[in-house]
Amino acid sequence: MTKIRLVSLVLALIPASGALFAEEFPAEGWEPAMSPLASEFAEPGGKISMYAAQFPKSFNYQIENNVFAREIFRLMFEPLLGSDQVTLEDSPGLANRWSISEDGLFFTFHLNPKAKWSDGKPLTSEDVVWSFNAIKNPDHLTGPLQNVMKRLVKIEATDEHTVVIEAEEVHWKNLQACSAFRVMPKHWWKDQDFNKVNFEFPVVSGPYRLGEVNEQHYARLEKREDYWNADSVENEGILNFDTIEYRFYSQRDIAFEAFNKGEFDLFAVYTSSRWVKETEGERFAKNWVVKQSVHNSEPVVFQGFAMNMRKKPYDDKRVRKALSHLLDRERMNQTIMFNQYDLSKSYWTDLWDAEHPCPNELIEFDVEKARALLKEAGWAVNPKTGKLEKDGKAFVINFLTRDPSTTKFLLIYEEALKDVGIELEIDQKDWAAWARDMDEFNYDMTWASWGGSPIKDPETMWYSATADVKASSNITGFKNEKVDALIDSTREMYSVEERHEVIREIDQILYEETPYILLWHVSYARLLYWNKFGMPDHVLGKYDGEWSAVDYWWNDEFQADDFEAAKESGEKLPAPPREVYFDKVFDAGAATPVAIEPVQ
Repeated sequence: MTKIRLVSLVLALIPASGALFAEEFPAEGWEPAMSPLASEFAEPGGKISMYAAQFPKSFNYQIENNVFAREIFRLMFEPLLGSDQVTLEDSPGLANRWSISEDGLFFTFHLNPKAKWSDGKPLTSEDVVWSFNAIKNPDHLTGPLQNVMKRLVKIEATDEHTVVIEAEEVHWKNLQACSAFRVMPKHWWKDQDFNKVNFEFPVVSGPYRLGEVNEQHYARLEKREDYWNADSVENEGILNFDTIEYRFYSQRDIAFEAFNKGEFDLFAVYTSSRWVKETEGERFAKNWVVKQSVHNSEPVVFQGFAMNMRKKPYDDKRVRKALSHLLDRERMNQTIMFNQYDLSKSYWTDLWDAEHPCPNELIEFDVEKARALLKEAGWAVNPKTGKLEKDGKAFVINFLTRDPSTTKFLLIYEEALKDVGIELEIDQKDWAAWARDMDEFNYDMTWASWGGSPIKDPETMWYSATADVKASSNITGFKNEKVDALIDSTREMYSVEERHEVIREIDQILYEETPYILLWHVSYARLLYWNKFGMPDHVLGKYDGEWSAVDYWWNDEFQADDFEAAKESGEKLPAPPREVYFDKVFDAGAATPVAIEPVQ
């Protein structure tokens, strides 16, 4: 998610390699500045609480590849570089200067000498080296990060505050890979079993530390008064809360009931029926709870029924296509989701537009076409049992799921499957058990939803070398020589648009190969929150969903007092905007967003 910037030359020699570095960042004259996404009215203090799904198997994002672990980990541990949340350009992190060699293979990072750990010990190059090697250790369950960092082959500390990372080949994302890992305190982690560091992080470098954890109920992050970079102008107006509380519930339905009771503050709605039918009543009419759609540039997610192509019969493209034709998405959208969704026909929906119209056709519900494909693949109905069989074995799908709300969709799917003789078995597990099975590729089919990035990278999910890496994002085991060649062709493409053109080609191959039965998507965030906070007019970040509320919202004492008074008296609060469009309210040239009138 970074851009290489060409700036003034500062020459430096690396004794270990003799390589000459021709670029140094930031450019001469660069000065830190307040984030344009932060509000000048933000005040520090207070608490925010939000829903965070089921209690996970780990808070350690390095070994637990999910959104919640990513969010909690990023607030405790820091990377070498940050990223400007508007321009996506690289920005200082633990390193306040960095350089790239003329041959593009060596990356030098100069650590900010002010950086220190929460126990007061200095953060040094020794910590960076240890963290890099820990992620690269094949015995550690860091598959996704290992894939990102696979071209980085060596790290060396040249002094207490300088490290040099060497890549084995030139690649557009090498700099990004250098800052993909979080730096950990060697003096604490070296004595731990890396794969078992799940819920205890006594030594951190980031702005928050882990506070009380009530297993199955909540986890709290507490803001650090002694954070080494607390006084930086770059941190003004962001990460304002003293306490961030993440609430755990086994089901979203239970979480929504708890939200309505006021047990936590912010709930993102992923269910259309809830958004349409369950957001009425006094608390909504009187604006005590805000119902708000936020339209920004958050990448459109793709979701679908993943098929494990390592196993028969899912290794047969004809079977995968047949199973796709048996999913009646139109019916599901109409009867369950109030036609709130667009049906997906791409793995990167937001790469297609008027200038680049998507050539993929919607995959229609077509039982007869499915029968023909299954017959072509050698499957036939046993007239005695009515079951679809091949080589004497019945076609039975074990569908691994972690959420009971999926059952109503699967029951519709089961009707069509049964019609052609396929049996569907639903195997429901909690999040941790589901994740363990996914890490081991122990499933036939499952429902998976993936976040996206404004700058696309198909390698971690679609490159053949990732197919057999445990805990990787390539959960389907997808392998394709044409896709590998296209990914390889982008190696030295530093133009984002050139790479995106290649990814459009990859998208058409994926569409044809059908590793997932694509479902549907929505292009905006649907938020419900108790109306007691201050926030910028853009509400969320430019590329972020509900999680970025912790970055930009704040505890507004006047708003909180008005909120409590309104509830007590039964009065109505002023209505915030029902629809928020980031590009309409944010002026990239100004320090604060442009004001808009609320919708009554």
